[in-house]
Amino acid sequence: MSVDVVKTGMLPSAGVVKVLCESLRKFPVKALVVDPVMVSTSGDTLSGPSTLATYRDELFSMADIVTPNVKEASKLLGDISLQTISDMRNAAESIYKLGPKYVLVKGGDMPDSSDAIDVLFDGKEFIELRGLRIKTRNTHGTGCTLASCIAAELAKGATMLHAVQVAKKFVESALYHSKDLVIGNGPQGPFDHLFELKSPLYKMGSLQKFNPDDLFLYAVTDSGMNKKWGRSIKDAVKAAIEGGATIVQLREKDTETREFLEAAKACVEICKSSGVPLLINDRIDVALACNADGVHVGQSDMPAWEVRELLGPGKIIGVSCKTPAQAEQAWKDGANYIGCGGVFPTSTKENNPTLGFEGLKTVCLASKLPVVAIGGINAGNAGSVMELGFPNLKGVAVVSALFDRECVVTETRNLRSILKNACSRS
Repeated sequence: MSVDVVKTGMLPSAGVVKVLCESLRKFPVKALVVDPVMVSTSGDTLSGPSTLATYRDELFSMADIVTPNVKEASKLLGDISLQTISDMRNAAESIYKLGPKYVLVKGGDMPDSSDAIDVLFDGKEFIELRGLRIKTRNTHGTGCTLASCIAAELAKGATMLHAVQVAKKFVESALYHSKDLVIGNGPQGPFDHLFELKSPLYKMGSLQKFNPDDLFLYAVTDSGMNKKWGRSIKDAVKAAIEGGATIVQLREKDTETREFLEAAKACVEICKSSGVPLLINDRIDVALACNADGVHVGQSDMPAWEVRELLGPGKIIGVSCKTPAQAEQAWKDGANYIGCGGVFPTSTKENNPTLGFEGLKTVCLASKLPVVAIGGINAGNAGSVMELGFPNLKGVAVVSALFDRECVVTETRNLRSILKNACSRS
């Protein structure tokens, strides 16, 4: 049986490190993840000076990624002080010069940071990965888990950045769901890797995992259109779901906050009973208050990484993007999908530049995230959008073509049929 990826943990002596290096030269692997376990989360020193030297001189040059925490990075670089993000960047750059392809300096132990910020460096670009700092004593084994998850994702074929993002989100979620566990009497407790199987929140589905296929028929409500046709937000959502909408976004620009919140709570219940995700446009406060499945934000709104800090792990975050650079930033910030458009001229947003098929194509080819096409899409052109056939183009978002019509159910059902036929042709 061949081995694709190897992850190393605590290597107690220089001799063990040398044997490992010899074995890796004899049996090459596709990726090597080195977790230089030298200082535990509790502060104990686990490796002596000779082991550190062998790490630096022999093992790091074979590694695809090295994942020291700030204490270990300090040890590797002669006990330098690491107190700021700038210090972490400098440390990552210095460790990179020892030979690995990537360096991830983990900032979970940074004393003065309100966030859990890690710095990834590939020799050219620094990427700051931000996450929630979970207040809990149950942090034993976080570094080992992170490195193991990175290795697992690489074995599945992920890029390095994606593997690190998935691993960070997994550890953050596990900490979040284990924060109140009481096991043992020591200063640190373990956290639960099987939280997805055991957590009541997951069983209830309020933290359901994002499925890109849910973007297929993306219904976006509009307060003006609802008033025009004399229907409530609740009735509009119920009709869209009955017609076959696969995800719903509440975009109610003209509704008072109190009224919007009450309507959103009712819509959450409707969507939950049908297994359809409900997102809120822009309003993170409303999304939090009604326990929506997530939010969709624009370029002028709060960045996705800050939204994630507020909503916590497990929620869906979408970002409107018009350029490859914006799509790249959304991915780095931890968004789940992007909305790209307007593909066609639209009456719902004035002075909104039209991208056309070429603009949509450019963004789809550049995006590492699932894409939903937005802007001016209706029964007459939705099929041609899906026939473009890009693997990450998962669906269309529609406003007027559903809600500026007398019968939302009929229009939604018709559009769903058009999209299915287009997908079968492409």
